Amino acid sequence: MHTFTRPFFGSLLLVFFLFGACQSSPVDKPRIAIAGLAIESSTFSPAKTEAAAFLAREGEAVFEYYPFLTPDSPQRQAADWAPTLRGHALPGGMVSRAAYDSLVNKTLTMLKAGKPYDGLFFDIHGAMSVEGLDDPEGDFIAQIRAQIGTDVLISTSMDLHGNVSERLAAHSDLITCYRMAPHEDALESKQRAVDLLLERLDNGQGKPTYKAWIPVPILLPGEKTSTRIEPGKSLYAQVAPQTEKEGVIDAAIWIGYAWADEPRNHAVVMVTGDDQAAVQNSAETLANAFWEVRHQFEFVAPTASLEKSVTMALQSTKKPFIISDMGDNPTAGGAGDVTWTLRELLYHPAFKTADGPELIYASIPGPELIKAAKKVGVGGRVSAPVGAQVDDRYAPPILLEGTVEALREGDVHAQTEAVVRVGSIRVIVTQKRKPYHYEKDFTQLNLSPRSADIIVVKIGYLVPELYNMRGDWIMALTPGGVDQDLERLGYQRIKRPMFPLDQDMDDPDLSVRWIPAADQLEEN
Repeated sequence: MHTFTRPFFGSLLLVFFLFGACQSSPVDKPRIAIAGLAIESSTFSPAKTEAAAFLAREGEAVFEYYPFLTPDSPQRQAADWAPTLRGHALPGGMVSRAAYDSLVNKTLTMLKAGKPYDGLFFDIHGAMSVEGLDDPEGDFIAQIRAQIGTDVLISTSMDLHGNVSERLAAHSDLITCYRMAPHEDALESKQRAVDLLLERLDNGQGKPTYKAWIPVPILLPGEKTSTRIEPGKSLYAQVAPQTEKEGVIDAAIWIGYAWADEPRNHAVVMVTGDDQAAVQNSAETLANAFWEVRHQFEFVAPTASLEKSVTMALQSTKKPFIISDMGDNPTAGGAGDVTWTLRELLYHPAFKTADGPELIYASIPGPELIKAAKKVGVGGRVSAPVGAQVDDRYAPPILLEGTVEALREGDVHAQTEAVVRVGSIRVIVTQKRKPYHYEKDFTQLNLSPRSADIIVVKIGYLVPELYNMRGDWIMALTPGGVDQDLERLGYQRIKRPMFPLDQDMDDPDLSVRWIPAADQLEEN
């Protein structure tokens, strides 16, 4: 029988194995299902997420998520794949129970129809919050186990900002997460999860003998834990070497998700493998390394009040000067329609006239304004409310009055976008909320982001394309559902003590908790 090598992508031995698997008859191939739901859900936001937001793909359409599972790819040819349902929503508010149940039940129905399976690729984010559930991903995988059985090998892929409960750890046989933030290795991590699954099925070793789980009582936002800078850079650089040890399959560090108030929200280290001593050593090494650098985590860029941020931007000669409007960041779970920052900018005297510094604001939902803009067309004048339909805790809706400079329809998230000029500010208004990550997000609206004086984006740390575009950058400490001042959030249900909320807490017990295999759980 062919054997997978350790999953280093580009390995010739892996390619040779997969080529051999391609020549095998269908009868020899393992049958592998795909399922998963991905979202970050802030419990501190009044927004609610419904099923349509997940843009769920079913059956063959699921493969579109995975460039490494194209029809002629070695991984695709190595197994008989049975994709069910995979949905990925923009970060947002808590998922309604009805939405969760409908998506889970559809997945279970499809899994039942396609049985039996040898393996399942469980592709999730790990920070989904659902009405009435403390651990949705743990509940989801437990229901999957009840449907497909405990002998099936499940490989779970996650965002490093997800949460790993003991229940999720128990029902996952193999489990891994990203090693970079921003997540430039997202597809690489998913491919690693698939390659490990194929390897363990092919060599007959199946479930790892040991799964080490260590909860680390740290809860930090992604804006303080980027792997671009220290200590995150060096901390995550320690992960891959642990996987090279004999007897270790994979190792991972989860930062966790800071904007949900649930007992599972904290950092976690997990290591899987077949050598108990090696697995334990790797897990405890990583957990202690994390704890030791806890005081070194700082924001990945300078931070300031919005007022100071704007002053710095106006004084800067570097273009574009990007200001992150962090408190209402829709990529972290904010409602995306808080008007507080936009209101302050519209009031600012520097932007009152058309010859003032060019500022692009991205973005604010305003379906009424979109309707009015479509009626008057490009060049027409509009006056309609925008924002604060979901989150009006910090400022009410704004009556936006200006000239329509661009209209675009058909965006998968925004649906319709308009650029409205007010003084020297160009406000991007959307029918539905949308994060703006790429240069084309601006240029397709006839905007020139590289030549703009200032760009204000509802985001936290800049994604790679914005980061590379910046002339300079600051993160504004603005209000919203993903407020960076964790003390202001008012946690009630997370486990305490928790760093940094409890600065003087004693050192925690960072010894391994051994997680049983799914077929050894009492609930089964």
